[in-house]
Amino acid sequence: MDGLSGERIDIGGRRLRVARAGPRSADHPLIVCEHGAFGCATDWAVVQASLAERGLRSLAYDRAGLGGSDPGPEPRDGRAINDDLDALLGALGETGPILLCGHSMGGLMVRLFALERTRPLAGLVLVDAVTPDVLGLPGGRLAVRGFGKLLDVVAVGARAGLMTPVAWISSNLIGLPPESAREKRRIHGAASHALWAAAEVNAWPATSNLAGAYDLPAELPVAVITAGPHGGREALKAVQEKPARRSANGFIVHQAAAGHANLLGPRYSEAVLRGIDHVLQAGSRVT
Repeated sequence: MDGLSGERIDIGGRRLRVARAGPRSADHPLIVCEHGAFGCATDWAVVQASLAERGLRSLAYDRAGLGGSDPGPEPRDGRAINDDLDALLGALGETGPILLCGHSMGGLMVRLFALERTRPLAGLVLVDAVTPDVLGLPGGRLAVRGFGKLLDVVAVGARAGLMTPVAWISSNLIGLPPESAREKRRIHGAASHALWAAAEVNAWPATSNLAGAYDLPAELPVAVITAGPHGGREALKAVQEKPARRSANGFIVHQAAAGHANLLGPRYSEAVLRGIDHVLQAGSRVT
């Protein structure tokens, strides 16, 4: 998709769109931002701008087939997605520690990366994130299956241009600034974006199984930020909190007034920044 912001980085015969912010080199870990289902790098624009103001460097990217990135091999499960991220970091010459932030379904991706990859890792920040235990909640598997079927329908409709008007409503629940909002709207209206988002969601159970195969190391700093009230959602909150409660350097913030999307926006993203600060400080104490 031409005309999007950022860079397109070759990872071996195909390219991923990357949005980098802050200094290109620094003494702190690179903060890598993983978007959720049907999302894109633009979702992190507000958080990245705030990090840059603090002198922190960050990277967000569109997963294969989404936004401005070329499609990748199927299935689009977490292992394939993390292969791409590993290749991207290599192409950028990144060898130092990284701090992984995952929003929504991106939480599964960063958890799996922490379990399977050998890159030095400062810690995880899970932003209203999905965990493997979500599939064990009442109705969890049914909800994921229904979401996948919905995106299959969306992909068909998008080929007929039906997502273009819908994108005016769906694309800026975060509260992005105008330029980023226009970019996100264009991405949400694209048929290719819907198609590959559906492929990821249909691989959700497989990704969840991979990410839940082992517990995270107890010494890994983990911050959990959730959206919405506890009332009526106690079981979900408990499984979201679990990675931080198992960590020797855990941190939990609940933003009861925030929604799942606008937790990344200007009104509530300070909680995300607090989680990042915690992990950076915990990592520095460990090292």
